Amino acid sequence: MKNRRSFIRKIATGITLASLFPLTKKADAGEVKLQGALVHHVFFWLKEPENEQHKQQLLEGLNQLIKVKTIKLSHIGFPASTEDRDVVDHSYSVSYMAMFDNQADQDAYQVDPIHLKFVEQNQHLWNKVIVYDSMD
Repeated sequence: MKNRRSFIRKIATGITLASLFPLTKKADAGEVKLQGALVHHVFFWLKEPENEQHKQQLLEGLNQLIKVKTIKLSHIGFPASTEDRDVVDHSYSVSYMAMFDNQADQDAYQVDPIHLKFVEQNQHLWNKVIVYDSMD
């Protein structure tokens, strides 16, 4: 029964995600609205930003972290080479965004063994972390 529910949930998630990205035309911003979702955006400043081994370790850890089952969408990125303006911060090393269906899923993520292991194994790499959580 549990496998059937898991399968149905995965199919429903796939259908939902597919509807976010139409294949026949570009979706307008007004057509893609995230209702009830919690967006968890984390910015990491590495202690040694030029150390490629440390950056690679953090990336490997983040790629493990996105395996937490309550995460619906994720993104791992680096500062874009966009225009320097007072409102743009390019100072971070790595960004990580995870989207959850709701607050309960994000709460479960916080205590998930994968998340706890990520923090334990990688916290020595960064000197600053800022988290922005938002939802409608």
